[in-house]
Amino acid sequence: MRADQIAEEYPVVSMDTDALEAARLLAEHRLPGILVTGTDGCPEAVLPASQVVRFIVPKYVQDDPSLAGVLDERMADRIAEKLRGKKVRDVVPEHLAKVPAAKSDDTIVEVAAMMARLRSPLIAVMKARELVGVITASQLLAAALRN
Repeated sequence: MRADQIAEEYPVVSMDTDALEAARLLAEHRLPGILVTGTDGCPEAVLPASQVVRFIVPKYVQDDPSLAGVLDERMADRIAEKLRGKKVRDVVPEHLAKVPAAKSDDTIVEVAAMMARLRSPLIAVMKARELVGVITASQLLAAALRN
């Protein structure tokens, strides 16, 4: 099976998209991550939903999760405010910036290897300079388990 056979249409944002808008898109569509394109429309990065969560949770709570229990509801309601005024470029993790895209004729094993190496929840699929679609980790697993 080839990448273009399982790639699907998928929402994309740019590096200059408002980070709060991107987070809403992730949440509303329950996406594992979102594809980030450059000004030329070509894939540039991947923004995992887990990275957005990591960005909004205060560092001291990440370091000591027991502190999360002492935050009051008012503080919890305002946690996403940390995204206000930020762009997607401010939130994309360094290891997922400049993520290579799979070629449309790559096998699912090649796509899986790229996904695993990059620790990315999704991979863009390109044919020449055109975006064919995106393969998520769950789509890849479903395709692999069908065989």
